[in-house]
Amino acid sequence: MRRADRLFQIIQILRRGRGPTTADAMAEELETSKRTIYRDIADLMAQRVPIRGEAGVGYVLEGGFDLPPLMLTADEIEAAVLGAQWVASRGDPALSRAALDLVAKISAAVPERLRPLILDPSTRSAPSNWHKPDGLDMARVRASIHAGLKLHLHYKDEQERETRRTIWPIAVGYMDAVRLLVAWCELRGDFRSFRTDRVVDAAFLDERYPERPAILRARWRKTLGKPKAA
Repeated sequence: MRRADRLFQIIQILRRGRGPTTADAMAEELETSKRTIYRDIADLMAQRVPIRGEAGVGYVLEGGFDLPPLMLTADEIEAAVLGAQWVASRGDPALSRAALDLVAKISAAVPERLRPLILDPSTRSAPSNWHKPDGLDMARVRASIHAGLKLHLHYKDEQERETRRTIWPIAVGYMDAVRLLVAWCELRGDFRSFRTDRVVDAAFLDERYPERPAILRARWRKTLGKPKAA
């Protein structure tokens, strides 16, 4: 790997890390020596890249630093295109269009030598098994999640039992065959997942729920693996 590429990759590793990253971890990922990582870190800091840390503890990239956009590697381009293929075939209409627009923008921005990775990718996403329509506007659902707004659902479960309930939507799960709306359910007083094709009707409310969506998502993740009926 060229030194310039290695310096760029070190910044990428630090940028994606949620805590201090050790020189050992970076050396293993980049297949180089720990001594080389120490030298590269020192050079980056000398170039005023805001890296904080010390040998034996780990390093973090402080906020406020960014690189020129779309300095993508071949693997990153293939990952983005593969992800966009998946979203284009499984996302709701708005996300599908956004995925195709994303591929077009990447194609227009990358160097000519990398364009074949987009126009004729070596990786492919399998066709979607999705056939059942959503019972509510998924673009508005995502907007409600971002804004922390409540929804009122008329829902039919797998036994055809109908309920009406107010929920606090926090996430949408895009599976191969179904889409799930994850929410705090006021009726049950707990987190529940709702298949979007089983929604009979939905009212988008202007009322904000009391918790921030990010906090609710963190609480929900702790409950994963504990199945609950809607």
